[in-house]
Amino acid sequence: MGAVAAASLLAQDPLSLREAVRMAVERHPSLEAGASRTRAADARIEQARAGYKPRVNYLESWARSNNPVFVFSSLLSQRQFTESNFRIDPLNRPDFLNNFQSQVAVDQTVYDWGATRTRVKAAELGQTVSKEQETATRMGLIAQVIRAYYGAVLAQASLEAATDAAKSAESGVRRAESFREAGMSTDADVLSIRVHLAGMREQEIRRGLDLRVAVAALNEALGLPLEAKHTLATSLVPAKIAAETAAEYENSAAAHRPDLAQTKLAVDIAEQQTLGAKSALLPQFGVRGSFEANRQEFIRKGGSNWMVGGSMTWNLFDGSANRARITEAKASLDAARAQQRQASQTVRLEVFRSWAEARAAGERMAVADAAIAQAEESLRITKNRYESGLSTVTDLLRTETALLEARTRRLAAIHDQRLAAAQLELAAGTLSAESEILQ
Repeated sequence: MGAVAAASLLAQDPLSLREAVRMAVERHPSLEAGASRTRAADARIEQARAGYKPRVNYLESWARSNNPVFVFSSLLSQRQFTESNFRIDPLNRPDFLNNFQSQVAVDQTVYDWGATRTRVKAAELGQTVSKEQETATRMGLIAQVIRAYYGAVLAQASLEAATDAAKSAESGVRRAESFREAGMSTDADVLSIRVHLAGMREQEIRRGLDLRVAVAALNEALGLPLEAKHTLATSLVPAKIAAETAAEYENSAAAHRPDLAQTKLAVDIAEQQTLGAKSALLPQFGVRGSFEANRQEFIRKGGSNWMVGGSMTWNLFDGSANRARITEAKASLDAARAQQRQASQTVRLEVFRSWAEARAAGERMAVADAAIAQAEESLRITKNRYESGLSTVTDLLRTETALLEARTRRLAAIHDQRLAAAQLELAAGTLSAESEILQ
């Protein structure tokens, strides 16, 4: 099953890491959700700016009553009042009267001590937060694609190594059988190598299944069906680390990390909300104009009038609710400032950890390269000694296993170094679809 079945997953057109990132950025649902949140933030700005504009309302109503005051005022509003309506009996006991009223009212806030301005500013800051969140989501998705892509590449390379080891074990079985026929080996030696071959085939099967899972994870990151097939064109080679010190990446993170920008924006929003809460303690000034038509019947027997006026609204006491909102806003501002300080420390730790992991992975690669060279030489010597009857089959199997393990460790070290390099750019806030790390 191993190599043949797993290889069928890698049978389509070549897919480079950069192309995989491009596909994910174009179609992944998480970025669609981020774009929707940004559009919602745009709409909140328009909502806040509506405070600068007049509010126009249209009202259509109907009332019927024989209440003397209602009848008297309605007749006046309808311009239908006559001398006969001054008679005492109709004044005290009027007949039922209909009043169809159509009214258009315009209200405009003239001054509110900056309350509308702070709402607009907070909404604009919220829009910037949404864009920073969208950037962070994009960067996180790119990092996810890199992990998934190199996970599939590592699984493929591990399968190839296991396949080579199984082929080597098969050759060992044939060699041992020929030695046994020549009287230079025993049945025990042949059986030992057969057991070793079974172990290599078991590893080949396991690595084949690992590859299937890794390809499915890559497809999920790309927003594709899990069973989609690919030929992975970007090989597993060491990445280049641009900067030598962690401090250089820390400076980049301070300037480019979206989450740091978000914490700063959160402080700015909290400041605007505090100003807005304070403005509720001050009077608000506005003007109002209205035009209305009152009719006894829906379309006739009526009159119209208009009105223009100004107003001042000053809430003198509301159970201290406004002052409590100010206290809440100030507490939220303090919390936002504390979170900003904490985020700065967290980012510095993330950068240092990623930098250290990248350096450690590079050193592991150097150790693994030396180990592979030593294991290959040891295997060559052991094979010669075994064929000469100077080494046991146990020695041979041990050196073959050591070579496989050394090659596997080197693959793992390169994989970890590639991921650490990508994580370092993510921590520095510079990971993008154009990053050199995708080469």
